[in-house]
Amino acid sequence: MDFFKFAYNQTLPAGALFLVPTPIGNLADITIRALYILQQVDGIACEDKRHSGTLLSAYGISKPLYAIHDHNEISASAYIIDKLKQGERWAYISDAGTPGISDPGALLANEVMKVNLSVIPLPGASAITTAISGAGDFLRNSEGQFQFLGFLPSKATQREAILKEALKASVCSFFYEAPHRVEATLKAIATLIGSQQRVMIAKELSKIFEEITIIQGEDLNKWITQVKSWQGEFVIGLEAAPKKDKVSALDEVTLQWVEALGDEVGHKDLSDIIARITGMPKKDAYKELLGLKK
Repeated sequence: MDFFKFAYNQTLPAGALFLVPTPIGNLADITIRALYILQQVDGIACEDKRHSGTLLSAYGISKPLYAIHDHNEISASAYIIDKLKQGERWAYISDAGTPGISDPGALLANEVMKVNLSVIPLPGASAITTAISGAGDFLRNSEGQFQFLGFLPSKATQREAILKEALKASVCSFFYEAPHRVEATLKAIATLIGSQQRVMIAKELSKIFEEITIIQGEDLNKWITQVKSWQGEFVIGLEAAPKKDKVSALDEVTLQWVEALGDEVGHKDLSDIIARITGMPKKDAYKELLGLKK
């Protein structure tokens, strides 16, 4: 079977930069389209030439490599832009995952777009989306919504401030954590989290020792003491804060009238009736009615 037959119609405009995701662990997770693009481009910019060279060699791809990483991304972009202006096609790959997602690549893409050249992103491997897809009903409190916090600050006080806000948020929060800091971060979470609010710890996704654990806050400290090794790459998830029951300012009798008249009288007229009976400002009565509908 010709696995590349669907990629042959891939648009390869001259002077374009392709952002190509690479596996986060399992080499088989690279896409057919990614391999096709890496075979067709004139050169590949990468985060680390040795690391990327190993990946490319595994797939029999040999291209000129140019290192662009966190420390030289702006200055090195000029080299790539010059190549693109000559009509060449280049790809950018980070060490693992999707460029620009807590990885270099975003600044390079921005510099290329500033000179009106094309940036073409490819879908592919990402630790954050992999973790979320395996989280089950972890997002139920936030109705599927989440926020991604990247890597938290290295200073404990700054990290704790972000954790406090994340644990109060109405959406789930996910972030990456380094192996040398993950134990301290989880211990900080254990002191802040509610007993029934849950934590997700995803370790070594797509690798041999992959592990996804979801536990309640009250059990986190005990779980931490049972961990034998903190080596590996981690994605941490914090469940959205529990939703508070809505308390209406309307008394029980008024609420019964609202329920009885709700299908017969519009919001505007009903709020006017409530205001006259209770003495509540009409705008507040209107807000109460809207709240009851949610």
